Amino acid sequence: MSIHGLESLRTLHVNVEGSVLFAQISAPPMNLLGPELVRDLVTLIQRAESDPALKVLVFNSGDPEYFISHVDVTRIPEYRAEAARLTGESSIALLFRYLSASRLVSIAQIEGRARGAGSEFVLACDMCFAAKGLAFFSQLEAAFGAAPGGGAIQHLTLMMGRARALEVLLSGNDYEATLAEQYGWINRALPPAMLHEFVHSLAHRIAKFPAAGLVAVKERVNAISLAPVTEFRRDSDLFAELMRNPAARDRTEAAIRAGFQTRDAELTLGQLLDDLN
Repeated sequence: MSIHGLESLRTLHVNVEGSVLFAQISAPPMNLLGPELVRDLVTLIQRAESDPALKVLVFNSGDPEYFISHVDVTRIPEYRAEAARLTGESSIALLFRYLSASRLVSIAQIEGRARGAGSEFVLACDMCFAAKGLAFFSQLEAAFGAAPGGGAIQHLTLMMGRARALEVLLSGNDYEATLAEQYGWINRALPPAMLHEFVHSLAHRIAKFPAAGLVAVKERVNAISLAPVTEFRRDSDLFAELMRNPAARDRTEAAIRAGFQTRDAELTLGQLLDDLN
């Protein structure tokens, strides 16, 4: 089954099985969240929502080392502008929140690294399941003198509690899937050999249920747990503001000289960030 309008996607490979759409992220060289990927995510969400037969979205990655690495810091105005095609505002925070509020049930299947906005995309999904020993999560913005702008502050504080959220947000460390599960960052950490079949089975199980019940449950859970649009907008604006500060610009330029936004260097991003000091 195919959905009209998805043939043009460059960074997402789409497969539809009944009422479940599987979208594999493929944005070489390291799945940075840049304007091309944001453009494709907007198109995918728009088209999927317009098809009443679809109930569940599953996101995974074609790159075994990176799910979504983080935003492309050299193209911030460009990817923000692409997000406005869906929400009317230049903000990936509002794009991600739109996904959270969508009638569609979204599931993230993680192998590899989900850092910064990559982690925030995962948090925007309704559920996340990750491979033990292979999946890593991080919010690295504080290491650059900024604050997360895509919803991490809102989600992690509610999911983890104040102390653990501050640890994650201020340390910039990588959290392997097992610890991320313990902290409440993700639903479950599973052995890599079990991950695909578990997510595939769960997605199809949910998709068998009547759409009205899925929508009603999401709406009621979101009424309790999803922060207002104004809070996401404030974080988005704060990220943009802080990234324009001289200190943040200097840190970003130094990080790029040290290998930031290259796939080999970012396999050990924690060490790269330590070396900046």
